[in-house]
Amino acid sequence: MELLRGAALLLLVAAVCWAQQDQGCTCAKNKRTSNCIGNDTGCWCTSIGSEVSVRCDKLTSKCLLMKAEMAGSKSGRREKPKHAYVDNDGIYDPDCENSGIFKARQCNGTSCWCVNTAGARRTEKSDADLQCSELVRTSWIIIETKHSERSTAVDASRLKESIKNEFKERYSLDPKYISDVVYENPYITIELKQNVSQKSAQDVDIADVAYYFEKDVKGDSLIQSGTLNINISEEPLKFDQALIYYVDEKPPEFSMKRLTAGVIAVIVVVILAIVAGIIVLVITRKRRGKYEKAEVSSKGSRALY
Repeated sequence: MELLRGAALLLLVAAVCWAQQDQGCTCAKNKRTSNCIGNDTGCWCTSIGSEVSVRCDKLTSKCLLMKAEMAGSKSGRREKPKHAYVDNDGIYDPDCENSGIFKARQCNGTSCWCVNTAGARRTEKSDADLQCSELVRTSWIIIETKHSERSTAVDASRLKESIKNEFKERYSLDPKYISDVVYENPYITIELKQNVSQKSAQDVDIADVAYYFEKDVKGDSLIQSGTLNINISEEPLKFDQALIYYVDEKPPEFSMKRLTAGVIAVIVVVILAIVAGIIVLVITRKRRGKYEKAEVSSKGSRALY
């Protein structure tokens, strides 16, 4: 009987230890981790980017944190695709087709440029002779936003569903065009993807949706009634800002001309300084050579006497 009780006790202890080892946990000292497992020594997680196991009740080394930051996100801001760009020109008076889409070439006074289907400039500004052969489609839009302080935490899985539902209700966007929603407190990244082959005549364009959302966030809503309403844990999600990145089906055609006048001026000054330094060095060497020749000649003259 005593033997059976001892065996039962051992099984109970083993079961408790096994349960503790498989218990999930949250890394208190490092949010850039995954695959967290709790055991009798605490919470252990895998550091993103290095696959190194770290103890979560202690600070993670700077080296691992930097590697994780480069591998995934930076303060919640994800790495953007190679050809993603922001429209830095702001609002302008566009030329539109009768269907309402942008004309491929836009002009303002004597300057002209080519745009994508979102109306964002994708070439250098040029003169009136500029030709834009096609209106390049923006098939991928990345909305980077963040929310203000909250009294309750944001559930990432509920956030994705809430955004899909609100975008469908408010902007009539089919949820299939929201390819991803990534959350890292307080940043939210919403990715919209819509190829020309996917879009039907009844579908809204993702460029229009992004513009409406941006206006809602700025408090300048284009919709008459109602406001952007995304609730998480029965608390409204209030957005502080919105940054829109565009990825076209063809890469943009920017060059060194895109540099600002200030940057160009700095480059010119640096080049002039280098040239001036070389000139001074050459002149100094020439003078030194003449002095050395004169000194040798003077010594030779003394030797003759």
